[in-house]
Amino acid sequence: MEREASFYEKRKDGKVRCRLCPHNCVIGEGRTGICGVRRNIGGTLNTLIYGEVSSISMDPIEKKPLYHFHPGSSILSIGTVGCSFCCQFCQNYSISQNPEFKTDTYSAQELVQHARTRSSIGIAYTYSEPFIWYEFVYDTCVEFRSAGMKNVFVTNGYINPEPLRELLPLSDGFNIDLKSFSDEFYRKYTGGRLAPVQKTIEEVARQKGVVLEVTTLVIPGYNDSDDEMERLTDWLASLRRDIPYHLSAYYPMYRFTAPPTPSSTLERLREIAKKKLDYVYVGNVRNDSNSYCPHCGSVLVERLGYSIKVRSLREGKCTNCGTSVPIMG
Repeated sequence: MEREASFYEKRKDGKVRCRLCPHNCVIGEGRTGICGVRRNIGGTLNTLIYGEVSSISMDPIEKKPLYHFHPGSSILSIGTVGCSFCCQFCQNYSISQNPEFKTDTYSAQELVQHARTRSSIGIAYTYSEPFIWYEFVYDTCVEFRSAGMKNVFVTNGYINPEPLRELLPLSDGFNIDLKSFSDEFYRKYTGGRLAPVQKTIEEVARQKGVVLEVTTLVIPGYNDSDDEMERLTDWLASLRRDIPYHLSAYYPMYRFTAPPTPSSTLERLREIAKKKLDYVYVGNVRNDSNSYCPHCGSVLVERLGYSIKVRSLREGKCTNCGTSVPIMG
């Protein structure tokens, strides 16, 4: 469905400037921006994907991955087509890099009903970049918040401050991809920039009542150096050392043919990250993914795949030593 987009400026030459994300695309008549789904039609910027769902599923919340947000629960997950990035290693390139991928149209009210009948805690905007269908996501967030359910975002974090500020009051959880701590990596392999992603992480980290987790897909030879991990975790810890950080194994996909990430690499980087951060997890491989109390070491949440057991955790505190822990349940 087409609908007039939010956050853009009309220009005297008939072009429009999109203000949704830091690309700030200037778009000529009949053309789309970098995302491929926002088009200038007669001097008006339109979203082409309002309500257009490419993927829909019930997922464990841990699959997002969110480990500190209602452990063991399930959440309705939806995605659309297009993306503000063109990551050469994209794990979902069939929808993110193909605006013509087949979609089905849903209303926000239909998704609320869908979630209710499946005992979902809410909705996760995921699979492709959620911010590029901002108008539908915003309206759906309003419906889910009114229904007493949660709104979760799995995102590359590439959004301008104003639209982010408008969305945050309706948000409950974020997992933000921090693809590298190198601006050169971002420019060369994603088509974006590092600094705007950092600003988004900083803004979300300041929000009370909003769970923030961060993920890096570790690609051998590209973003797996000790030095980069030291700098990245220094910066994350400067915001809050209790931000959960996920190191995820890469597998060859789309235009990248680098070998899969060895478990030994993930373990080496985890040991570096654990010096600065209280909660560091390894994903996409068989590994210890339990949550431990940073004070006494008790198992707070035990995870075996997607089999989840809450252990020494009650009302946000370790039941063994009483330490407050940032796990929302």
